[in-house]
Amino acid sequence: MSTGTLILAAAPIGRADDASPRLRAALAEAPVIAAEDTRRLRRLAADLGVAPAGRIVSYYDQNERSRAVELLGDLRDGRDVLVVTDAGMPGVSDPGYRLVVEAVAADVPVTVLPGPSAVTTALVLSGLPTDRFCFEGFLPRKAGERAARLAELAEEPRTMVFFEAPHRLTASLEALAAAFGPARRAAVCRELTKTYEEVRRAPLPELAAWSADGVRGEITLVVEGAPPRETLSDPADLAEAVLTRERVGLSRKEAIAEIAKENKVPKKIVYDAVLKAVHRTS
Repeated sequence: MSTGTLILAAAPIGRADDASPRLRAALAEAPVIAAEDTRRLRRLAADLGVAPAGRIVSYYDQNERSRAVELLGDLRDGRDVLVVTDAGMPGVSDPGYRLVVEAVAADVPVTVLPGPSAVTTALVLSGLPTDRFCFEGFLPRKAGERAARLAELAEEPRTMVFFEAPHRLTASLEALAAAFGPARRAAVCRELTKTYEEVRRAPLPELAAWSADGVRGEITLVVEGAPPRETLSDPADLAEAVLTRERVGLSRKEAIAEIAKENKVPKKIVYDAVLKAVHRTS
């Protein structure tokens, strides 16, 4: 007997009438539907005028591991499994990834019903570059962990897309401004595709001040990537850059290696520039 197919279906992120005809058909026909919230799934089906005929099971973060075993059994027994989250694409900051990994390992067919995505919707609304971007999901809740993550992203040249909870938005915007600098542009996209959709575009500190009074709804945050770093070529500038790194605690060897790598010049050139600068001041 052939296996079933795992079907990942994008659900509307705001308006039910954004659902595709393929999603309507799948909800009516799938033998098994794995839903992040079964009540919301039934509400969506009712809004679409669909009566699901298959078995509906819950599939959320806390039971994802155990439920994946059960759903893989259905697939091996030849039943198609439709995965639907509350909004957007399963597996993108929502349950789905683990089941895909298990299905691929078991040689079970996997397909996608494309549709609404808060990530790409916010990206194109932001007014920021769309040719290269990365999705970073939710930032860590703890301030120290959040600062460490943002330090890693400070030189990221691509436009970055984040999800954020309304009550943490101001703290995240302030942390972003501290890590990326006050000139970095961003867009706060709120309630995408819904009645009260709103997009605020401004430098990070301005958005932090705006959000301080409180913001409601689903939030997607888009942040401009880092500008190209100016490289140094003049020996005096290279030497000064090394000495600056030494003042903050790096050894000369470490500083020379960093400056050479950042400016794409051989370490010997940087080393010679430092020797010349030191001899000149001695």
